[in-house]
Order: sequence, then structure tokens, then C-alpha cells
Amino acid sequence: MTDSTVVVRDFLSLLENGRAAEAVEMLTPDAQWRNTGLPTLRGRRMRRVLLDLERRHIRFRADMHHLAADGDVVLTDRTDFLRIGRWEASFWVCGTFHVRAGRIELWDDHYAMGNVLAGSLVGLAKMVTRR
Repeated sequence: MTDSTVVVRDFLSLLENGRAAEAVEMLTPDAQWRNTGLPTLRGRRMRRVLLDLERRHIRFRADMHHLAADGDVVLTDRTDFLRIGRWEASFWVCGTFHVRAGRIELWDDHYAMGNVLAGSLVGLAKMVTRR
């Protein structure tokens, strides 16, 4: 693995393990977070949102299927899971990360909103049928 892939894996691992305060330290001051269909978050706002997700007990997990790097550009093919209480949604994500001097300057996730909706509905059905 290249240094850039290690940075991305470590960043996602920190988020998965409820360590957002440490994860945001891995971002450049001008970092950007892009998500399909949502506004781009930049700098301090990006940090606040990541920390707020943790404060609201919104859990994140990423099952990595493929990871490739070309220098400081890292591509991820993964399934993401979002959990709030007993509800959990899973959906496929293709991510692009740009790493500069060992810190993430861009996190750009692409996914189909239909997959997010379907994963959300499946999560709701599982939540309702589990007792």
C-alpha cells in the first residue's frame, strides 16, 4: 500500500470507531467533502458535520471491496453503512480521495440515490420486524 492509501484507510477507520476528533485532524484546513446530490462541505463546516454525526450517535462503517492509488489520488469501491439506533442502511459507494502531504484535501463520494433509498427502506423493514 502507498502512504496515501494508508491515510485513507486510517481516516475511515477512525470514523468507524467513533474517533471523529482524530479523523478531522487528518484533513487539510481547506478540505472538501462532496457527496452526490448534496452541497459540498468545506474546511471548518466539514469538520463540524463529521463531529456532529458522532455527537448524534450516527454510526458509520465502510466495507472496502477495492482500493487503488495513483500517487496522491486514492479510489475506493466500498459498501457504506449508516446506523442510527436500530436502523441501518447500506449502499454502494465509489470514493475519490486526494491526499496532500499526508492529509486528506478532498473526499468525493459517488453513489446512486436509488441505492441509498433502497438501503434505507430495507433498514427500516429490518428495524420494524426485529424485536
